[in-house]
Amino acid sequence: MMREFEIERQFGLTIESMKPNKGVYLLKTNKGIKCLKRIDYGTQKLLFVYGAKEHLLNNGFARVDKYCLNVEGNPYATVNDDLYTVSEWIDGRECDFYNKEDIVKAAKNLAYLHLASKGYEPPENSKLKTDLGRWPHLMEKRIKSFEKMRGMARKKSNKTSFDIEYIQSIDFYKNLGKRAMAVMEDSKYLDICSITETEKSFCHHDYTYHNIIIDNDENVNIIDFDYCKKEVRIYDISAFMIKVLKRTDWNMEYVNLIIEAYNEVTPLMADEYRVLFGFLLFPQRFWRLSNRFYYNEVNWAPTTFSKKINELLMEQDNYLKFLEDFKQEYNQKE
Repeated sequence: MMREFEIERQFGLTIESMKPNKGVYLLKTNKGIKCLKRIDYGTQKLLFVYGAKEHLLNNGFARVDKYCLNVEGNPYATVNDDLYTVSEWIDGRECDFYNKEDIVKAAKNLAYLHLASKGYEPPENSKLKTDLGRWPHLMEKRIKSFEKMRGMARKKSNKTSFDIEYIQSIDFYKNLGKRAMAVMEDSKYLDICSITETEKSFCHHDYTYHNIIIDNDENVNIIDFDYCKKEVRIYDISAFMIKVLKRTDWNMEYVNLIIEAYNEVTPLMADEYRVLFGFLLFPQRFWRLSNRFYYNEVNWAPTTFSKKINELLMEQDNYLKFLEDFKQEYNQKE
């Protein structure tokens, strides 16, 4: 009860009921329905996120989960050593990545978000979150980590089905990683980073179905900006695309749908398609899954890991065909 008391005291509200909902809490208060969330990073990063949301709101991008301020004017409460935020609860349904209309709406909305993000000056007391210029290094580091994890798998005396699948498939994904690096080296990635730096724009960095809420009036709302950072907009577009494509058997139609919808709002530059191809080539999902397994990053059952790696392996043929289709459609060479 101490937590609830402190939230009430620090935010100047009365909690009438509180129930867990997908990692957060739905609060009914005397000031309306709110979302309570425990934050697992520090106040300086939180102030960057808060500043980013306020910047969007000030630029007319109104449909975000706005933070409530505490009685001292800060967007958080401290309870013992834990940090909590209270934000507006947005009622609606999650975006359906199997529904073309929803995908088009989400793509256009992402373009509007990127436009509204321009000119962001983070608060002085915030910690700058940026991946600008880092992707060639990140790709190289992650490709090297594949070998390290292969060594960990080989050393095990009792290998799991995941270990066996990993050892057998690692060369396929290492090769994809090297191809992605070669494409990025042959792109204008660093020039695009410079443009992004000059524009002072940022990315959501977790633009997926459960953070895209479509309300009762069919308006698109964006929530959970925890991972937002200074980043090239193509990162957001590629990550969103991959989330859709893995559900639609890597069908090129959905790439065209997303690009056309995005371009209606703010067209991509010709050089950005090369960087997009590099991101689509890089085996980020395989790296993340392996990293989670070998470094115990998540507490999943062994069967969950096996299921997930098998899903990745089963889509290889569709994925390779997709890469060739993308190269042809968007004039990309290797």
